[in-house]
Amino acid sequence: MYKNYRIALVIPAFNEGEKTSQVVENVPREVIDEIIVVNDGSQDETCGAVRATGRATIIHNESRQGIGFAIRSGLEEVLKKKFDVVVVMAGNGKDNPRQIPCLLDPIVNEGFDYVQGSRYLKGGEYGDMPMHRFLFTRAYSWAVRLLYGHHITDGTNGFRTYKLSILSDPKINLYQDWLREPLEYYLSLKVLLLKLRILDKLNKQIGQPFPLAFLNKVTTVFYLCMGHAITAGNELLKYFFSTFGDRVAITESRNKRFVILL
Repeated sequence: MYKNYRIALVIPAFNEGEKTSQVVENVPREVIDEIIVVNDGSQDETCGAVRATGRATIIHNESRQGIGFAIRSGLEEVLKKKFDVVVVMAGNGKDNPRQIPCLLDPIVNEGFDYVQGSRYLKGGEYGDMPMHRFLFTRAYSWAVRLLYGHHITDGTNGFRTYKLSILSDPKINLYQDWLREPLEYYLSLKVLLLKLRILDKLNKQIGQPFPLAFLNKVTTVFYLCMGHAITAGNELLKYFFSTFGDRVAITESRNKRFVILL
């Protein structure tokens, strides 16, 4: 328990070898009550290496189902066990588990609903990021600010934490066939639309980062351009146009950013 909150960590993993077990080993014991690794049909030693740590509950998918499906499986487990807050991070070792308290504190101390890491806040690091990915991540964040007035600094960062109570909103439906891959994108969009309190927090990446998730409406265009899951992309694109008219305003207080729907 961390400051009277029960905290679970969900790590989806596919063929990450020993990287995922190293992530598990570095998770601070005093912060996380349970680590749940979703082995999404890995064909290498990922599962055995995680099991050897003795620190994680392992959920097995017999074949690869997609990152969205894997995260949903982890969320089902933490909801069943009635945790208060979930942290989601990838199993490839690019994010630092020691920074988990940095993302949790705005939730447990200040009442935020959803917090994501940022490589671009002052003091952040983005490792050996290829130029094309750097340009993409910056362009996406700029596009969000331009279209929606939502001043995020790192729109594609996937290291995030949120209150599990947000999933009880009937407007959030994670059980749609097209969400096997883009569940993260969908959830981030819904968070933005449901008047929740959202915050960027400093994130120092370890090595080359990976693209995940505080993605919303314009993400669909980039998602298609990057060649991911055309069917899911089409569904996201439809969703994008159906919600294009929503207006978002930002209020800043003490350098914290709050999302307010008008």
